[in-house]
Amino acid sequence: MLPRQELTKAKRIVIKVGTSTLNYDTGKLNISRIEHLVRELSDLANQGKEIILVSSGAVGAGLERMKKNTRPASIPEKQAMAAVGQGILMHIYEKLFAEYDQIVAQVLLTKENSRQYSQYINSRNALMALLSMGVIPIINENDAVAVDELKIGDNDTLSATVATLVDADALIILSDIDGLYTANPSKDKNAKLLHEVPHITPEIENMAGGAGTSMGTGGMSTKIKAAKIAINSGCTMVIASGSEHDVLRRLLKGEELGTIFPAKETHLKQRKSWLAFGKQIAGDIIVDKGCEKAVLSGSSLLAVGILAIAGEFKQGNTVRILSQSGREIARGSVNYSSQTLQKLKGLHSDEFKNILLDNSPIFDEAVHRDNMVIMV
Repeated sequence: MLPRQELTKAKRIVIKVGTSTLNYDTGKLNISRIEHLVRELSDLANQGKEIILVSSGAVGAGLERMKKNTRPASIPEKQAMAAVGQGILMHIYEKLFAEYDQIVAQVLLTKENSRQYSQYINSRNALMALLSMGVIPIINENDAVAVDELKIGDNDTLSATVATLVDADALIILSDIDGLYTANPSKDKNAKLLHEVPHITPEIENMAGGAGTSMGTGGMSTKIKAAKIAINSGCTMVIASGSEHDVLRRLLKGEELGTIFPAKETHLKQRKSWLAFGKQIAGDIIVDKGCEKAVLSGSSLLAVGILAIAGEFKQGNTVRILSQSGREIARGSVNYSSQTLQKLKGLHSDEFKNILLDNSPIFDEAVHRDNMVIMV
């Protein structure tokens, strides 16, 4: 079945709406667009679909209330604006959804909620319970308290993380651009919209531009990163324009709008989803071409194929496995610290005993295939 037709069968759907969709250029909330979004989501819920909304706009709403025109640069000021704006935004959502007899719940997340497997599962269970009750969760990052090392990063990544968390069938990202183009359409008149991206190649990643609008933080590059998370978790993702009339209804009827990224065939098991997308990336391992081929064929990562180590990590941390060209091919939980791997890289496992003289456990694999997720 074609990906657009698969989209018509989606039951559990995560919708991410960006600041540029919710706000005018003045920074003030676009109430008309928010009302239309709420009406569409309510109608989808009435059809029996399970809806999760990941909403930006808290900082923008705070700026409006505080009579400011530009986003603050410092973290404390951003947190202050988010604290002011979050209540305003939720009040608007609560009021509008109530008009369509829908119950909503606010859920604030940080990276800390996914670092430990138990917290990851607790977050999942809470969201699944809300969905089973017919409640529409409205999710945002807890900007008011999160510091950089605890931030998921941006709401594109947050929406993909949530889609992974709840085994969503589809993730729809509504933006101020109607999809991925071959070049920046505002600068190149020959740029063409890509209606479907079956595989995220280095060329596709290079097409992603920089930051979005002055009010938003996410550009196309963050959306491509979100797509990698979503499709590797078995979730189809679409980037479409939030200003397009009835965009959600039309997308879910199979209309060719925006750019679709078809899901890979199978959902990851919960632990592998957490391993790949819940835990913080602690470092990188760069491998040679032979090792790259072996990993992509389903083998464990062996030290003999490691060319270089980047970052400092401990045993059990999650690392990215990169090709020589810098392309991420996998993620996994590493059996050795970065300091130890520096000594072991390029060696066969039967040589480890001559290097590891401290009676520490010896593993044949740097990353075992059972603790690894392929990312291409």
